[in-house]
Amino acid sequence: MLKHFSRLLAIWTVFARYRLDTLLPPPPGLRGAFLLLCLRLHPAWWLAGSRARRPDRLRLAFEELGPLFIKLGQLLATRRDLLPENVLDELAKLQDQVPAFSSREAMAIVERELGAPLSQKFSRFDEQPLAAASIAQVHTAALPDGREVVVKILRPGVEAAIRQDMALLRDLTAMLEARFPELAPFHPQRIARDYEQTLLDETDLAREAANTRQMRSNFLNSPLLYVPEVHDAWCTPRIMVAERIYGVPIDDTATFERLGIDRKALSETGLTIFFTQLLQHNFFHADMHPGNVFVETTTPSATAGTPRYIALDIAIVGRLAREDQITVARIALALIQRDFVEIIRIANRSGWLPPGANINKLADEVQRIAGQALDKPIDQVQFGPIMVALLDMARTHHLEIPVQLVLLIKTLIHVEGLGRSLYPALDIWSLAKPLLTKWLNDQIGPAALLKRIGEQAPGLISSLPDMPDLLLDALTQLRSSGQWQERQLREVAQLRADLRSGRRRDLLALAGSAGGIYLALCTSGVLAAAGLVIVAATFAWRLAAA
Repeated sequence: MLKHFSRLLAIWTVFARYRLDTLLPPPPGLRGAFLLLCLRLHPAWWLAGSRARRPDRLRLAFEELGPLFIKLGQLLATRRDLLPENVLDELAKLQDQVPAFSSREAMAIVERELGAPLSQKFSRFDEQPLAAASIAQVHTAALPDGREVVVKILRPGVEAAIRQDMALLRDLTAMLEARFPELAPFHPQRIARDYEQTLLDETDLAREAANTRQMRSNFLNSPLLYVPEVHDAWCTPRIMVAERIYGVPIDDTATFERLGIDRKALSETGLTIFFTQLLQHNFFHADMHPGNVFVETTTPSATAGTPRYIALDIAIVGRLAREDQITVARIALALIQRDFVEIIRIANRSGWLPPGANINKLADEVQRIAGQALDKPIDQVQFGPIMVALLDMARTHHLEIPVQLVLLIKTLIHVEGLGRSLYPALDIWSLAKPLLTKWLNDQIGPAALLKRIGEQAPGLISSLPDMPDLLLDALTQLRSSGQWQERQLREVAQLRADLRSGRRRDLLALAGSAGGIYLALCTSGVLAAAGLVIVAATFAWRLAAA
């Protein structure tokens, strides 16, 4: 860890300067007390002054520490059940109100990427940024034909900053995994590597443009979700130009109240969109904080009380293997149906449980931990402690946690946080059950089997003319195989007979030799000579028989 000394010192200094330890409960155990003592030994902790009482201190600290910490702040901002309201309001600014970099530098990047002056590529380019976040900032502009667009420009040096912090995180997880073997089933090192690649993918705006095109195609003409059009001729790995949209962030509840938008219906639409992305498209937006999710307010659908969502910044997306899709859907449905034993059986069949795991005991623990979430309205359930308890159970019983599900869990945390802030009493279970049931029937039900047979029927029909020849070849091979096996059996039988015959000859030769040797040694004259003849004849006969 010595190679990360300067970065660790910077993190230690920022944490001490803003006294971030006072925002959380005291850490348990001796290790927690030691970490707390180390933090408070820093001179900056004692010189914090008024910074230690500012409601925006956590936001300012994360801004100083860079992209990785800003991402953490964006996630925390969706969880109104974890931190005080004034702190969360400040963290929400990390979604699109991070300090911008120089407009002059931004315009220089655009000209360099497009290989031409701005005046040749745009009829107007606004110097004042519309929004700024951890990875990029956005400027408004107009194309030569007058279409209004937004220009997303990658923040200078962001890739190097991500690599620095992720190298530290990788080494830290390696050290923790080595010291605490019980963490191994969670694959912390692999999770760190995968998350690093996810963040680096976010710095490739050409990839984001491709993701946006894919999601726009998935929801083309959908009444649920609108995805802006990307203007490919203006896109490179460092800039992306897309259609400008007009709406409000998903957490702007005051506007929804003013326009008479049904927040319950809106929250149900959001959940439907998520399940559609996860199950039907297997292509889900994995960074759904309020800065990336807007709602239309100027279209006829909005004024009619049924506005569409708008998806922005589709840089991080997730996909699951079909087997993992089915596993996640079946576990969720079993949870809704309170079949806790079935949850563990599904996990076991998927290879998540170690050999010899006690299924009934695990089912009882899941029921104890998660059952309370089914007994209360969503606004009365604290999901944070439930997740901690489930992860602790997984660690205790050495459950194998699939790495590919980590991004999905992060997305679920975002979705649940958005749903709670939009409509706290949303009945997730009642809405999810029919969606999951229908999708599973479509995938593994009788209709799905008939559908697959129907899809394969043209191939089967096209091969019918070749069927007689194929059958003849198969029968010929079978007959040849049978003849070969028959030959082998005959040879084995002959070998066994030869062995039996050989054993008999050996016994006769042994008896003859023993008798001849006895006569040669124990007698004299003619009998002794006869004994020698018998021995010689016996050896000659056995050699000839061999």
